[in-house]
Amino acid sequence: MTPTRQGSFHLFRLAGIDVYLHWSWFLVAVYGISGRAPRYSSLAWPVLEYLALFCIVLMHEFGHALACRQVGGQANQIVLWPLGGVAYVAPPQRPGATLWSIAAGPLVNVVLAPLLGIAWFFVHAAGWGETMPNAYSFIRTLFVINGALLCFNLLPVYPLDGGQILQALLWFVFGRARSLMITTVVGFIGGVGLILLAIRVSDLWFGILCVFILMNCWRGLTQARVLARVAKLPHRAGFACPSCHQPPILGPIWRCDRCGQPFDTFETHAACPHCGAQFAVTGCPECGMVYPFNEWVVAPPVSTSAHR
Repeated sequence: MTPTRQGSFHLFRLAGIDVYLHWSWFLVAVYGISGRAPRYSSLAWPVLEYLALFCIVLMHEFGHALACRQVGGQANQIVLWPLGGVAYVAPPQRPGATLWSIAAGPLVNVVLAPLLGIAWFFVHAAGWGETMPNAYSFIRTLFVINGALLCFNLLPVYPLDGGQILQALLWFVFGRARSLMITTVVGFIGGVGLILLAIRVSDLWFGILCVFILMNCWRGLTQARVLARVAKLPHRAGFACPSCHQPPILGPIWRCDRCGQPFDTFETHAACPHCGAQFAVTGCPECGMVYPFNEWVVAPPVSTSAHR
């Protein structure tokens, strides 16, 4: 369960990425701002603090999106909602590309940490704690929030960034399906532990976040099972996806847009055998990327043996 454009307001477009704000953000903002109000003498400061929190979240999500594009993936949408933000990224299905796309988000917080720390140091040295307590508390809180977001996101609990980084690292060794299976199991254990922590500290909002984590762990486990079944299917030799380099599944798993009939596009050279429709591009069932049919052809290996 993640937010979508449905029920969201379009805020702006930057670098080809559309940023949306889900309607539920406004309801939770009232709760969040009222909880921060006692720390300040003016309501403007908790409002500014809450907005700054989501600016940090937005920069984090842009880190994901721009890194995904850097490795040749697709990323054109970010949705902000009460539980943070979601960058809809589709990196090439390779462990290295996925690892960079995920790790770039926390790296934004790593870069922000010393900047906010230096700002806090200077305002402390300038005596703002006594002369400008609201501004001092604001800067100090931003430093703490950024650090807390970084530490929490790096927990090896799927679908947090730390869990997805763990999955990408395991992918190098165990493959995509098994790495996702291992990561989601670890995520279930961590998610249960976080729920117990939320109960212990009596934090309802943290508990809701933990339930969201467990729901996504279940979805990830289901996906891992599907990937494991797909990996056992026969694959067609002589072709490979230009993006993820996986050979296509053998069988009629493509569906014609004109007549709706299934067919094997590699058997018919991207033409529907039922109605004759010719397709300019072929989609990869593994990573979802589409390429012209001729780009899927893998050249046969060249013999290096010497002939006399």
